[in-house]
Amino acid sequence: MSWLLAFPIIIPFATAVIAFLNRDKPTGRWWSVLGSLLLLLASGALMVRVLQEGVVAAQMGQWAAPFGITLVADLLSAVMVVITAITGLAVAVYALADIDTAKEKLGYHALFQVLIAGVVGAFLTGDLFNLYVWFEVMLISSFGLLILGGSREQIDGGIKYVALNLVSTILFLSGVGLLYGMTGTLNMADLSLAVEEVENQGLLTVIAVMFMVAFGVKAAVFPLFFWLPASYHTPAFSVSAVFAGLLTKVGVYALIRMFTLVFDHDIGFTHTILLWVAGFTMVTGVLGAAAQQDFRKILSFHIVSQIGYMILGLALYTPLAIVGAVFYLVHHIVVKANLFLVAGVAQRLTGSTDLRRIGGLYKSAPFLGFLFLIPAFSLAGFPPLSGFWAKYLLVKAALDIDAWFIAFVALAVGLLTIFSMTKIWGEAFWKPHPDGVEPKLNKIDRADLWPLLLPIAGLATLTVIIGLSPEPFVQFAERASDQLLNPQAYVAAVLGGAS
Repeated sequence: MSWLLAFPIIIPFATAVIAFLNRDKPTGRWWSVLGSLLLLLASGALMVRVLQEGVVAAQMGQWAAPFGITLVADLLSAVMVVITAITGLAVAVYALADIDTAKEKLGYHALFQVLIAGVVGAFLTGDLFNLYVWFEVMLISSFGLLILGGSREQIDGGIKYVALNLVSTILFLSGVGLLYGMTGTLNMADLSLAVEEVENQGLLTVIAVMFMVAFGVKAAVFPLFFWLPASYHTPAFSVSAVFAGLLTKVGVYALIRMFTLVFDHDIGFTHTILLWVAGFTMVTGVLGAAAQQDFRKILSFHIVSQIGYMILGLALYTPLAIVGAVFYLVHHIVVKANLFLVAGVAQRLTGSTDLRRIGGLYKSAPFLGFLFLIPAFSLAGFPPLSGFWAKYLLVKAALDIDAWFIAFVALAVGLLTIFSMTKIWGEAFWKPHPDGVEPKLNKIDRADLWPLLLPIAGLATLTVIIGLSPEPFVQFAERASDQLLNPQAYVAAVLGGAS
């Protein structure tokens, strides 16, 4: 069992070492693809075990919980590892054509694999201090990827990115220290029991708010999101895609984990704050997107907007709402990463991502236009794509408890999302190119064409599958929601007889 949980972390680290040693050779990029494929197989094996046996846990070095390093996977952890592996493989293939030799020699593939390892580690860790360690692994590798190339715009975005994330880290560590002082443990399963014995519940609520802010920075919620649109449009498109798909979701995952497993003692206060945060995050993100004229900046603001929906599911804190949040997490990772990959092909064909300087993509590359419409319509919530079911679950959960206003906000933000996607379609795909350029796909070298289009087509297919056959995915989310709201199995798997 320990190897089954450790392999999804070991594989990307080992791949990073091999890719770095081969960074000056063409084989370096193929090692990255192979490692990503192996990670997908390992994550699939872990998912099968979790589906068969429920929550699985292992103690590294045979140190019994809560004293040692615990790796644990429930349904939410397992599906997040699987979707990370899918996204990682798609981006690794895309990078074959997107990342130039200069960036490869600077260690792009090694940094990419270390980032994937950090994300997987954050999903599988069973204690707070190691969650901090994985956050730092992600921060260091993502900063390296962000500034790879060293342009002025990249450095500017990177400084904003790392500065606010360091503030988040300090707040996170402060909360960890205070929580340890009150409970004597950092194991999350043990914490779920220890917080019930804390006498000063008011101080515990203050610590909960500290964690809320720290994870809120990672998730890019209102009003802590400005680092994201300032930085996500600056690196290579492969980097933007993996950032958009995965990084903020680790913050959302941490919020869901901590505010269902540990900080559930003052729901009336903490989750009311989360409800307001969710509403403002949705609105500010979509309004920011509406004001932009750059393909990637629009998509970056929509990351913020869509994060609001996931936080909404946690804030409502009903079984159906948590189902919606889990479903939305999986759907959004696939869709958002895919849209950034499409933006990369559009930039290569037209020479820019500024909507005022590009156009003609539908006439010259109708297949790319079709591949754009699938994730774009899904993001906006068009039936029968995956985004429709995700939004439906959350809106219904809000209406079930008479939260009419937040349901209205969620629907209104969906309509404004349609406006942004329509703007991209009209400017980039429908209108002629202002310079009379014909952005034909056959102008891309054949060796580059399949690595660019294959991942986009694969992720679009997954979006359609989820949308046309939502029942098994919803049932899975229901089981995951039940584990989150009734964590006895999680606690028993980690602590065993000690629970």
